[in-house]
Amino acid sequence: MEDEDREAAGMRSLERRKEMKKLLAFFGVLFTGVLAASVATAAEGVATMGDSKSAAIAISAGIAVAIAAFGAALGQGRVGASAMESIGRNPNAADKLFLPLVLTLALLEALALYGFVIAIILTGKI
Repeated sequence: MEDEDREAAGMRSLERRKEMKKLLAFFGVLFTGVLAASVATAAEGVATMGDSKSAAIAISAGIAVAIAAFGAALGQGRVGASAMESIGRNPNAADKLFLPLVLTLALLEALALYGFVIAIILTGKI
């Protein structure tokens, strides 16, 4: 019986690793695409304006938004998963978990908005 439990746990662990590899590959491709798009946009700006400083500012603005959005999304996903797991273990605690959950999600969303504001400020300097 213990051998079957170990084997099942090993299979679940292997499945999680495969899922994490797929997720990491997806985010790697996504980040590369965003970076390539920002570089292409900056190159277009250089071609029309001829200023490398403007290109660097455009790339910085795009990267600021991408990193802030990625961090906020990752944090919100982890907070939501933890809250649902906690409620699943103790359904009576759902009322006590709601306020900290909403406050944490609001603070994480503020992180994404800060990145967006920084990008707007940087874009205004082009």
